Amino acid sequence: MKLSARLTAIPTALSISLALAATITTTSLRAVDLDDSVAKALPQLEQLYTHLHQHPELSYQEKNTSARMAKELRQLGFEVTDNYGGYGVVGIFKNGDGPTVMIRADIDGLPIIEQTGKSYASTVTTLDAHNNTVGIMHGCGHDIHMTSMIGAAEQLMLHKSAWQGTLMMVAQPAEEMGGGAKAMLKQGLFSEFPTPDKVLGLHVSASIPAGKVGSISGYALANVDSVDISIKGKGGHGAYPHLTIDPVVLAARTVLALQTIPSREVSPLEPNVVTVGSIHGGSKHNIISNEVKLQLTLRSYNPEVREQQIAAIKRITKGIAISAGLPDELMPEVYVHEDEKIPSTYNNPQLAAAVKASIEAELGKDNVVRAPQVMAGEDFGLYGRTEQNIPITLFWLGAVTPSVYQASIASGDSLPSLHSSKFAPDYPLTISTGVRAMTRAAMDLFNSSK
Repeated sequence: MKLSARLTAIPTALSISLALAATITTTSLRAVDLDDSVAKALPQLEQLYTHLHQHPELSYQEKNTSARMAKELRQLGFEVTDNYGGYGVVGIFKNGDGPTVMIRADIDGLPIIEQTGKSYASTVTTLDAHNNTVGIMHGCGHDIHMTSMIGAAEQLMLHKSAWQGTLMMVAQPAEEMGGGAKAMLKQGLFSEFPTPDKVLGLHVSASIPAGKVGSISGYALANVDSVDISIKGKGGHGAYPHLTIDPVVLAARTVLALQTIPSREVSPLEPNVVTVGSIHGGSKHNIISNEVKLQLTLRSYNPEVREQQIAAIKRITKGIAISAGLPDELMPEVYVHEDEKIPSTYNNPQLAAAVKASIEAELGKDNVVRAPQVMAGEDFGLYGRTEQNIPITLFWLGAVTPSVYQASIASGDSLPSLHSSKFAPDYPLTISTGVRAMTRAAMDLFNSSK
């Protein structure tokens, strides 16, 4: 063969070699077996879960939990920033050019004495603000969320040849108080770190069997507001009510009148709730007090409905006071806790559809169900309400032992809900499902955005 012919042949052979390598790489992308890979990782993930479950910490007190999350991410090779926005943790791993995908998990527990009877049950107690001893429990599944996040991080690192981009892991504090996401965003989560193109989250469900995932598009969780109402009156002797203006009676009228907001003022096509959760007034049987205090929770999806609820509460309480003959200086005081306000979580329809398709491909269509809207709140929604208008989606992770779920269907008995002292996820199956679902969803988002 002449030299010129050999030189011509070299690029051809190189092209064939590169094409073959590309084919092998493409094949390997499709052949990532998360089922087997997650099964191998599960024993250590179970140990992490039981540790987190047995060592819960309340909102704004998650020092040790935060340190454990930072340690896990560092060991996996992430660049970690801790104590961010309180006890928040941010892990960044840059894996070439591509989109930035953020995965978030919340880390705080609840003031609940656990009554599951499990061998790994939490026995942690602490003193509350009133010096009362209270238990601490992961009664909302945040231990599952953290474990699933670490499991997904591990899988994505093991299979980093199958995706390109920047992976952003966020362990967020104080979700139960509605302050964690606000604090992290305020400190600069989306400016000091790569701004995510997509944000993913999951939440355990106490009404879906383990092994299945619940998917929902659009509004998934509600606006949440805490409202205090101070109803004034003119106190006196209980034997002479005609000489008083009884705030207890005004409070009773107010509680009933407030229920006309969802039933008669807001459109029946707009779901909303006005609940009076606490009422306190008076000190003795025969004393008419000067004041009664109410505590309310408001729920809705549409931000305009939230404003309608608050305006109606102020109008109704004032109107009842005027009708009782109270002077201007004794008008009711309505205080909305803006610092505790949580906006509704809106799952971006396009992102929700893409994530659903990924999870169906990983777990099978029969294991993905349609989840209903719920009136619970989640500060995850804040990540989609910044000026960057980032698409977000949160899916529900079934946590009920399948046999227990089937028994409840057959008997009609209700299951322990989230925030129940008896809520006990089927953690091996739940974690395995969560890791596979989140890993596949993230991997597909990296690859679909190339």
